Amino acid sequence: MSTVNQEISNQKRRITWEGCSVLLDINDGDRFVFSRLTAGSIVKIGNKTYPLQPLIGCPFGSVFQVENGTTGPCLSRVISTAEAGNTEDKRECAIKDESRDNRALVDNNTAQTLTGEDIEGLRRQGASGNEIVEALIANSVTFENKTSFSQEKYRLKKQKKYAPKVLLRRPISRSICDTYFKKYPSRIGFLRVDTLSLLLSFANVTAHSDVLVVDMIGGLLTGAVAERLGGTGYVCNAYRGDSPYSLEIVRIFNFCDEVNKRIVRLPLAELSASQIGDSKEIDQLQAASSIDNPANQSDPVTMEETTVSSEDGNPNTKTFVSKVHKAAKPGEKASEDAIKLWKENGFSSVIIAAPDVDAWSIIKEVLPFLSFSAPFVIYHQYLQPLATCMRNLQVEKMAIGLQITEPWLREYQVLPSRTHPHMQMSACGGYVLSGTKLYNGDQPNK
Repeated sequence: MSTVNQEISNQKRRITWEGCSVLLDINDGDRFVFSRLTAGSIVKIGNKTYPLQPLIGCPFGSVFQVENGTTGPCLSRVISTAEAGNTEDKRECAIKDESRDNRALVDNNTAQTLTGEDIEGLRRQGASGNEIVEALIANSVTFENKTSFSQEKYRLKKQKKYAPKVLLRRPISRSICDTYFKKYPSRIGFLRVDTLSLLLSFANVTAHSDVLVVDMIGGLLTGAVAERLGGTGYVCNAYRGDSPYSLEIVRIFNFCDEVNKRIVRLPLAELSASQIGDSKEIDQLQAASSIDNPANQSDPVTMEETTVSSEDGNPNTKTFVSKVHKAAKPGEKASEDAIKLWKENGFSSVIIAAPDVDAWSIIKEVLPFLSFSAPFVIYHQYLQPLATCMRNLQVEKMAIGLQITEPWLREYQVLPSRTHPHMQMSACGGYVLSGTKLYNGDQPNK
């Protein structure tokens, strides 16, 4: 029965629902927008706003186009057909057989005979964006003399302006990391997607692993680990002091309750405490956690249908009983049983992404919680903190297999007769220090 429910849940995850987070890819990567789908949510494209109500209930990967509806501007879903695919194939064949060039063309702003007033007149008449693009092409004096490359470039330029398209993408670790790296790189510590994949690979994050994470980059690393675990094992977000680090990016992943239960928080001071522990310290930590999760917050109430047998034994009478259902939230405090287990056996791996903290100080504090012969990974934007940390680990004989990796990524444009590296690319994706914890006879065996 649980397998059937899981399949139904996975099927629903392929389709958007009200309240889910989505990534809107506008005009093929020109602009990315994170949004939560509600009845009143909107997106601004150009100088107009469009409601996101039509996106609810559509599968991820759907394409929407801007249109003028009866009630105003709206987003209409575009259904791809076989004819459109054949048209693209014919266009690619024409590009391959191209023999013309643009040497005779002169750009003097007189090639377009359609004026701005004419375009506004077409809009007032209710013309769609594609119709305006076709009108611009038909009224261009030099369009037929251009090469197929230039014609396609001209068409895409006008389409982005007058008929923009919106791609509905699923927020996963790769798309979220790419978007933040392009828009707000400082919020994620300039962590690139290939560097994120290296962190997960070097840390050997697999199913049923217990991963200790020091995440000071908004929760991106925590969400990526939880996504790979898939509702098995635990990802423990450790922090110093009484204030946990932000996990705002985790909420974009649309995790189900089973995955959210596996994302827990824990102060490093509580892990450092002995099995008996200092009662005063534990009380302070519990008080701090009660501030983060106040008990006076109202829990959602659900109505459950139950069947009640009547006096004559007829079980047809149905009634609704209200029960308080507490939805699982990411970042709840770890249970006492889990903490005890981690103190006895240690964590399967440790991943650190703390750009604002000295790498050596944090690994020296966290490494005792790791199981022997288990991997650890540290990310930093700069090389020097990791080099110092690597040297200290070697001197203290705390780890083996130490290496510093500099990831390098180049994206290629692959098109007919136009395959080449992208002209603009990221120069540096940070550095990764990886190693394996070494057994020390002075420490208790985990």
